[in-house]
Amino acid sequence: MVTGRLPRRTREEATADLEARGAKVAASVSKKTSYVVAGADAGSKLARAEQLGVRVIDEDELDRILESGPGAVEDG
Repeated sequence: MVTGRLPRRTREEATADLEARGAKVAASVSKKTSYVVAGADAGSKLARAEQLGVRVIDEDELDRILESGPGAVEDG
């Protein structure tokens, strides 16, 4: 799940990057969500992730995950 404005890529680009590495990117947050990539002005999806105790990462951490190579991405 990607929400808010990311500094270096659009949400669509971030989603495509994750999917290219095998992640399933959901449209909503649930207890089964591994993590949420949150940018500026993330809003209710960020609040929901925090409420559910879902890990929240920023674009820098996303980049580190993506650089780890294929198979390094859990469902997001």
